[in-house]
Amino acid sequence: MQSLKSVLDGAAGEGIISTGQAGALLPYMEARGVFLREPVAAGALDIAGPAEDRPIAPVEDTEAPRFVRGFHDVLITIGVAIFMAGVSGIGSVFAALPVIVILAEILVKRQRLALPAVLLTVLYVHFIFLTAVIVQDQYLDTQADPYLRFLLVVLPFAILLPPFYWRYRIPLSLSLWFLSLAAAALGIVFLALTRLAGGADFIADHPMISAAIFLAAALALYAVAMSYDLSDRFRVSRRSDIAFWLHLVTAPALLYSTLAFVFLGDLANNTLFSGSKGLPEALAVLAVVVVLMVIGLIIDRRAFVTSGLLSLGLATASLLRQMEASPEIFVFLTLLIVGLVVLTIGIGWPHFRRWAVAPLPIPLKEKLPPLR
Repeated sequence: MQSLKSVLDGAAGEGIISTGQAGALLPYMEARGVFLREPVAAGALDIAGPAEDRPIAPVEDTEAPRFVRGFHDVLITIGVAIFMAGVSGIGSVFAALPVIVILAEILVKRQRLALPAVLLTVLYVHFIFLTAVIVQDQYLDTQADPYLRFLLVVLPFAILLPPFYWRYRIPLSLSLWFLSLAAAALGIVFLALTRLAGGADFIADHPMISAAIFLAAALALYAVAMSYDLSDRFRVSRRSDIAFWLHLVTAPALLYSTLAFVFLGDLANNTLFSGSKGLPEALAVLAVVVVLMVIGLIIDRRAFVTSGLLSLGLATASLLRQMEASPEIFVFLTLLIVGLVVLTIGIGWPHFRRWAVAPLPIPLKEKLPPLR
């Protein structure tokens, strides 16, 4: 396989371009995500080479996750799902782990299949969760502190996901590890605050502080996701896939942790985002959703649009309810409005993104994914 530098040097040697032009073209093309590499078989997962910095073939949609690359992936994934269902039905929960490892060695490590890698990651996470719950029910008192129980469930993820990612280099597994760290941190913080405050439920007793803690955790996850995004502006490496999965989590986390401040009174009685809100609350929800949609346009991540659809629907229904329309009317009208918003943004995404990015300063634009 020839490198980009060797190709340009060859062109200079044949007199097609000068040596100076070859030297100037190399950093120009590398900065724009132009790479020469051997083709990857359809459905292959790019796990060879050192960590997540290795370039992968660029795609027209820079947000497209590389986990569906052909019907071969789909067929193998269906087979894995059916086979694992049979394993879980015949054997115990603990029998799933060796099967998952064997399949991962064959399908991920050797054949580098992308979609089966995602499913095997989900199955591995499911195994960790079930094992943690079973062990907890076996050895922990049912009257134990709920924050302690939560912490003991999420801590195994923080411990067992890193070796899985180190072995198979699946972006989803690393993203879930970051999520488990944030969840474990929340568990530790709320457990400590509950003990210090001497109350039964810190979240119910201190909704403002709790909402601020949730928002801080969401912002931390968002910062991690953006660090991967900004380090791969052209989205040609595994870092982009890691950012994709992280944004799927951080977008709803940012949305609902922000909306927690709007519905502080409902944080204590478990009626948060019930949908039966008045005009001020509905307008506040719409404002937050719109802001996150603009952020999604700027960073070219559609997760920030899809994460707000439920809240957008609830807020729209609340606004329409103020018009005293019949239930049949405002339900279908809500679906019509939300569907129209999704279609409009989806179809006009490149144009809306140009409008959102245009006012930004040039140094910031140069760090964002290029406009298409």
